[in-house]
Amino acid sequence: MIFLKLLKESFLFAFEALRQNKLRTILSLLGITIGIMTIIGVFSAVDTLRNNIQSSVEKLGSNTVYIQKWPWVGGPDFPWWKYISRPQPSLRDFDKVSDRMQNAEGVAYVIGIGNRTIKYKNNSIEGVQLSAASHDYYKVWKFDLEAGRYFTESESKSGRPITIIGSSIAEGLFPNSEPIGKVITVLGRKVTIIGVFKEEGEDMLGISNDKTVLIPLNFAKGVIKVEDERYGPQIAVKGRENISVTELESELKGTMRSIHRLSPQDDDDFSLNKTTVLTAQLDQLFGIIDIAGAIIGGFSILVGGFGIANIMFVSVKERTNIIGIQKSLGAKNYFIMLQFLIESVLLCLMGGFIGLLIVFILAFVSKIFFDLTIVVDIGKIILTIALSTAIGLISGFIPAYNAARLDPVEAIRSK
Repeated sequence: MIFLKLLKESFLFAFEALRQNKLRTILSLLGITIGIMTIIGVFSAVDTLRNNIQSSVEKLGSNTVYIQKWPWVGGPDFPWWKYISRPQPSLRDFDKVSDRMQNAEGVAYVIGIGNRTIKYKNNSIEGVQLSAASHDYYKVWKFDLEAGRYFTESESKSGRPITIIGSSIAEGLFPNSEPIGKVITVLGRKVTIIGVFKEEGEDMLGISNDKTVLIPLNFAKGVIKVEDERYGPQIAVKGRENISVTELESELKGTMRSIHRLSPQDDDDFSLNKTTVLTAQLDQLFGIIDIAGAIIGGFSILVGGFGIANIMFVSVKERTNIIGIQKSLGAKNYFIMLQFLIESVLLCLMGGFIGLLIVFILAFVSKIFFDLTIVVDIGKIILTIALSTAIGLISGFIPAYNAARLDPVEAIRSK
C-alpha cells in the first residue's frame, strides 16, 4: 500500500510538471510521435499490401497446381535457355492427366486471349480479356455469378456458342437492360450470354473477372488454335480436400513424366507452379521491407529519445531546489527517481498514442475517400506501447538517477 501511495504521488508530481510546461511537453512529444507513426505506418502499409496481394494469390487456389511451360521464378540469373525449347501443355496432356490423376478434384485446360473487342449491335468494348476453358474451370478457379448460370457438361463438350461475361462488360454493353439471353459477337462469332460474373474489382495482381469473357474450350477450338503459345495454354489441377499440395504435385510430376515418356536421367520438360512459390517470394520481400521500416522508425525514435533525455536533464536542473526540500523532509531516493521516470514514460506514451491516433485517422480517411482498407495489426499496437515505455525508461533513467543522488543541502542552496 505504501508503494502504491508513493507511486500515485510520483505520478501526480510528474503530471503537474508536464502540465506546467505545456510548450516544452509538446515539443518533446514530436520526436516520439513521428518515430512511432513512422514505424506503425510502415508496418501497416506493408501488412495492407501483403494482405491484398495474398488475397489475390488465393484466387489462384492454395491447393491448385498449374502445368505450364515457364516456371514462376525469375531474377538476373534466370536460365531461360533451359525452358524456351519446352513444349506447351497440349490437349493430349490434358486428356491424359484427367484420366490418370487419382487425387485431383478437377482438371481444366485454360487459355487467355487478351485485348479483344466484343460487340453488341452498335456498341463495342475494347481491351477485353477473353478466356476459354474446359468444363472443370469452375472447380479450379474461385468465382461467383451475379446472374445466370455456368456451362453444363454437355454444353462444354459440344462447344455451344455461349459465354459468361464480367460485370464491367455487362454494364458497358447493357446499361439499362438484362444481359442474360443477349447475343454478342466474340472472335467474329455470335454467342449467347448465359451468366454474369459477380463484381470483384481489380486486385493487386490485376486478377479480376470484371472484364473477362469466358467461353467453352471446345467452342474456341473451332475458331482458333488453342494450343498456340500466344494464348499461354495451361493445365490447372486442383487437389481433393484431404490431399496436400505436396502430394498432388508429386503425383502430377510422375504422371507428366510418364505422359512425356521421360527417362529417369531426363530433366522435366514442364513446370509445376503453385501459389506457395509466390507466397515464399513475397514473404522474403516483405521481410526486407519490414526491416527497412523498423530501421527508419528506430532512428526516428532514437532522435526522439535523445530529445526527451535532454528535456529531463533540464527538468532536473529546474527542480533541484524542490528535490532538495523533498529529500530534507525524508523522501527516499527511489521516490525521486520515480517522479522523473514516470514523467519520461508519460511523455513517450503520450507521443506513442498520438502517433497511433494519426495512423488510425489516416486509415479512416483512406477507407472513406479512397476505399482502401489499411490493416493496423493489434500486435504492432502492443509493440508500440511496449516500445514507448522502454524508450521512456531508457531516456529518463540517467536524469532520474542523477536527481536521486543529489545532496539535499547542496540542492536547496542551488536556488
